[in-house]
Amino acid sequence: MELTDLGFDNWFEQHCANLLQPGQSIARVTAVDRGAFVVRNQEAETYAQLSGKFRFGIESAMDRPCVGDWVCAQFHSSTGPAIIHSTFPRKTFLRRKCSGKTTDFQMIATNIDVAIIMQACGYDFNLARLDRYLAIANEGSILPWILLTKTDLVSPEELNRIIEQVKLRSVSGHVLALSNITGEGLNELRSLLAPKQTYCLLGSSGVGKTTLINRLIGHDAFDTRSLSESGEGVHTTSRRQLLMLDSGAMLIDTPGMRELGIIGAGNGMDDTFADIHEHSANCRFSDCTHTEEPGCSVLLAIKNGTISDERHQSYLKLKKETEFHDLSYVDKRNKDKSFGRFIKSAKKSMRK
Repeated sequence: MELTDLGFDNWFEQHCANLLQPGQSIARVTAVDRGAFVVRNQEAETYAQLSGKFRFGIESAMDRPCVGDWVCAQFHSSTGPAIIHSTFPRKTFLRRKCSGKTTDFQMIATNIDVAIIMQACGYDFNLARLDRYLAIANEGSILPWILLTKTDLVSPEELNRIIEQVKLRSVSGHVLALSNITGEGLNELRSLLAPKQTYCLLGSSGVGKTTLINRLIGHDAFDTRSLSESGEGVHTTSRRQLLMLDSGAMLIDTPGMRELGIIGAGNGMDDTFADIHEHSANCRFSDCTHTEEPGCSVLLAIKNGTISDERHQSYLKLKKETEFHDLSYVDKRNKDKSFGRFIKSAKKSMRK
């Protein structure tokens, strides 16, 4: 196997001279679980840990290696773990706000070509949640595909209605339908997965990610669980990992996310709500909030039926949320930097 088979291309090659040190090799992070790492190079896949210098130099959780990252690692001939010394710049990324009240980023996966956003055609189908997934994919410069699962739970007429609703979103990639029960749609998806490309599965718990992976692999490599009594999916995957399919395509599985907060998704919002962004260029005021201003092209489009009120409300909610988190994040970073300067100053004074 060559590094190119794992997705290494000229974009990453340009950074080798500044990063790779004697005795180190290039590898890709294929799994992360509670701070433990697995990396893969041309020869093998092995456990890895961070070097002391790297670990103590980390300022943010985003600086830690993530599934999909390319790293410079030192491999030993013994059975000991490889040592990760540095990470390559990230070509693309998927990130969200950390769960809870903490205002910081959490990396989901990196260096992804396509984000396959999965929603079930039953309880899980939710256009507002779809907008969130599209925003984080677009923010990280990743092409989004939409995969509608459990199509056997709805009638053909209902499925067509759902597909039309999705296509009205600003989706630049494929919109696919799949039943893990009947297998309908599986061959179409399999034919689209190209060698040397990295795909990431995104979706709530129970939408069928693990079942889909087992079908693509060809056997039950991972445990699945049946629906809960409420009819909702049950969480199965507990870690992020990159899998190599027989076709040469790579698939990143991620745990289901119950909370999908957004930070810093300015460009992602523009791409996700491209129709609203396009209309906003014709608003009378450059700082139009698209809520009540006279001469608002977006509000006119809603009145004319060009933009639905539901989509407008989804846009306003996400815009307000990301602006709030952005301000909180900047404030947090400024406080962290001020505290860091205080500590350095205190240490300097103690040495005198």
